[in-house]
Amino acid sequence: MLQQSHQLYEYHVWANEQLFAHFEQLPEDVFHAEITSVFPSVAQTLGHIYLFDQLYMFVLAETPNEDIFPRMPGWMEEAKGKSAGEMRQLFTGVTEQFRELLRRTPDPDKAMTIRHPKYGSLDTRFSDILQHVVNHGTYHRGNVTAMLRQQGYAGVPTDYMFYLLELQKIKEKSLEAK
Repeated sequence: MLQQSHQLYEYHVWANEQLFAHFEQLPEDVFHAEITSVFPSVAQTLGHIYLFDQLYMFVLAETPNEDIFPRMPGWMEEAKGKSAGEMRQLFTGVTEQFRELLRRTPDPDKAMTIRHPKYGSLDTRFSDILQHVVNHGTYHRGNVTAMLRQQGYAGVPTDYMFYLLELQKIKEKSLEAK
């Protein structure tokens, strides 16, 4: 069984994938359409999630700030102007790297000190930062749903409960197959 914090990360991956699968059903211009919202487009919202997934992966890997912050403009540039399919590939890449980090981190409650040049230091745990990654993504997926509705399209359910229901169905099918 997955540790709770790792399962939450897998939920984050699942929820992002639900969005990308939904975009395959929508007109291509919906992804880049400019609207008045938290971000100017769905694409820029997902680019923001991508940027912060990268950032926090490096934070969790205990990479020094001076090695993280210079990478941020490159991550923003990577996401700029991408189609939904291309953005999905970027998310797949960071997910693979994140999962490797999780495999190398056997103790999710490992103590960490996070240092930010503007906000100071925070003594916390690996699992707390991982939960923040999930919460951050959840918040912005909600923004995407609102942006889709502004454009006249339905969102897609990405609630944690739907993820758990899907896991249960997979488990039940596995038991039936035995």
